[in-house]
Amino acid sequence: MSREGAPELAVEGAAGLRVAVVASRWHDEIMTGLLDGAQRALREAGVDDVTVVRVPGTFELPVAASRLAADGFDAVVALGVVIRGGTPHFEYVCEAATLGLTAVAERTGVPVGFGVLTCDDEQQARDRAGLPGSVEDKGYEAAGAALATAVTLAPWRHPSGGRR
Repeated sequence: MSREGAPELAVEGAAGLRVAVVASRWHDEIMTGLLDGAQRALREAGVDDVTVVRVPGTFELPVAASRLAADGFDAVVALGVVIRGGTPHFEYVCEAATLGLTAVAERTGVPVGFGVLTCDDEQQARDRAGLPGSVEDKGYEAAGAALATAVTLAPWRHPSGGRR
C-alpha cells in the first residue's frame, strides 16, 4: 500500500453541498470503517446535508448511485468491498461496479467517489477500511475526492441549478 503521489484533499467550499453515500452491507466490520471515514470527511468539510443509503452488495451500488445522482445530489460516495474467492465472481462484480459507477458519473455529471475495496483477503480490506490499526482510510478518501470534484465543477452548473 502506497500513498506516494496521493493528493491532499483539504476541501474548501463544500459546505452547502447535498451528498449521498451509498454503501453495501456485505462485510459489516469493514463497511462500518468505510462509512465512518466517509462521514468524518463530510463533517470536516462542513457538509450537513448527507443521506446514507444501504444496499445489499457492491453489485447494487451503480443503480443506487444512478438514482441518487438523478435526484439532485451534488456528489455521491459509493462504498463497498469485494474479497477474492475461488470463482470468477470477484472479477465480474468488480468490473460491473467499476464500469457502472463510472457510467453514472459520466452520464449525470455528478461526481462519484469510488470507495470500493477490491482485495485478495479480509486483512487487505481491514488495512484499507479506516479501522483501528488500518494504514489507509478509503472511505475518507472517496468522500474527499467526490467533494473536491464537486467543488471544482461547481462553476459549470446550469444557472437554474440543474445539470447541463
